Amino acid sequence: VDPLFLLLPYISSTATEGKFQPVEQMVMDEDYPECTRLLLCKQGMDSLHHVADEKEVGGLKFHRYNQEKTLEWLKKKIQRTVSTLKKSNISVGGGVKSSTFVRVKQEDATEEDYLRYAHGLISEYISEDLSKDLLKHLQLPEISSPKETEPPSKKRKLSDKPVEAGEDYTKFNSANFAQKPPKKMTAAQKSLAKVDKSGMKCLSAFFSPKVKQEKS
Repeated sequence: VDPLFLLLPYISSTATEGKFQPVEQMVMDEDYPECTRLLLCKQGMDSLHHVADEKEVGGLKFHRYNQEKTLEWLKKKIQRTVSTLKKSNISVGGGVKSSTFVRVKQEDATEEDYLRYAHGLISEYISEDLSKDLLKHLQLPEISSPKETEPPSKKRKLSDKPVEAGEDYTKFNSANFAQKPPKKMTAAQKSLAKVDKSGMKCLSAFFSPKVKQEKS
């Protein structure tokens, strides 16, 4: 990873001040005090001119964040990334243009597809606002959300009126519907049904309370 990506958030955070200042004064963070170790990275310090204006006074260097320089530097990063993608035969295409991220064959990819894919990779290392500015700098329009393809007849209509059922479901609550269908009789039950029950007491008669007879 280019160490300038790590220095960039600190340099760009001073943009509102709009003045030259020592880089040691820019790279400060109370939550991450070890960030000052970035000042020891020669490659990063020598690359500050890509994202900031420089001037030297009395043997000391002072820097001021420059948005245009930063965007041009990032644009070159993207162009190199595009070149690498093509040489590596990596498929891009529809995966960066749709919400489903379905990739297509390399021969179907356009130059815009490569730019958008590379922009997505570089955006992993920069802020969201800078990513949007870079997209404009590349003259690439933002991708709009996909339109609905569902037919109007199937779309739900919004209304203040309560939804009414298209069929009367109360008929299923009737007594006739509640009755269960008759069960099939077993062979034993059929034989018992054929027996002559005349003169027999019903089973409930054996469990009914006895009537007390009055004494004469």
